[in-house]
Amino acid sequence: MAIAVALAAGPALAAPAVQDGHAGHAQYHAQATPAQPADAHAQHGHDTAATPVPPTGQRWATDAPLQDGMGRIRQAVTMLEHLEMGHVDPKQAPALADQIQGAVNDMIANCKLAPDADAALHGLLVKFIAGADAVRTGPVTLDELKPMQDALAQYPTQFDDPTWDVNPED
Repeated sequence: MAIAVALAAGPALAAPAVQDGHAGHAQYHAQATPAQPADAHAQHGHDTAATPVPPTGQRWATDAPLQDGMGRIRQAVTMLEHLEMGHVDPKQAPALADQIQGAVNDMIANCKLAPDADAALHGLLVKFIAGADAVRTGPVTLDELKPMQDALAQYPTQFDDPTWDVNPED
């Protein structure tokens, strides 16, 4: 679907090269259609192998939209874990995928982070976008959940979120 959005959008939404920096990136997000910001976002790509890391002993600052969005994603992934174990009705999977996608869309639209923190966040968001797409297209297995679980585990090591409990109760 993301490819279809990119092809349909044509040059009007052509993604800036990663080398264009955050200014080009912000301009790209301003051009993305509100209905599909995450799909469009996935097309402009970030080199996740070169994701910035905070200085030793520090974590990136967060804002309220990031904290809220990550909390919503965590809640949905936790429910998907229960679904994978057979404790939740599989008919809930599409709604949980939509919850993940909606949280990603909201973070893309509303987070105001420093450029390096933004780039680091994108390394996590691509895992949630791919995971939500995988949940929509097939049965929920550990294969779909593992990248999202890894991204959720990585989040508090990179971001200073005072609302994040590293050992939440289910």
